[in-house]
Amino acid sequence: RDSSREVLEWRESFDQLLKSKSGVTAFHTFLKTEFSEENLDFWLACEDFKKTRSKTKLASKANRIFEEFVQSEAPREVNIDHETREITRKNLSGATSACFNEAQAKTRTLMEKDSYPRFLKSASYQDMSRQAASRCLSKRSHP
Repeated sequence: RDSSREVLEWRESFDQLLKSKSGVTAFHTFLKTEFSEENLDFWLACEDFKKTRSKTKLASKANRIFEEFVQSEAPREVNIDHETREITRKNLSGATSACFNEAQAKTRTLMEKDSYPRFLKSASYQDMSRQAASRCLSKRSHP
């Protein structure tokens, strides 16, 4: 797949951005400049967590994610409401691959409504999309 087209597709939807490995990397770099990369890191940790098949690994990973991102005063605490935090804490007692779904969904919505529009307006994305657009144009004019 053409990487120039991919860069331009990130504008189409937040899902397009999250589906792209280089999109996630570019978004992560942007979030670091805003000191809010923990939201994306949490989302990615949840995606990885859902792929875990071993029950014992599931429980230990769940606790690690909770301690790092969800519990109050966590080192990389994500911005979720008290109710979601409490639901997630209760879900840990019988850790399933779905135990972070609500917290992950809230974090995703926050990124989509808040950080993603700023990313699209950022100088770094504007530069990337300008370069991508001109590469796409030059490919069309030089078949």
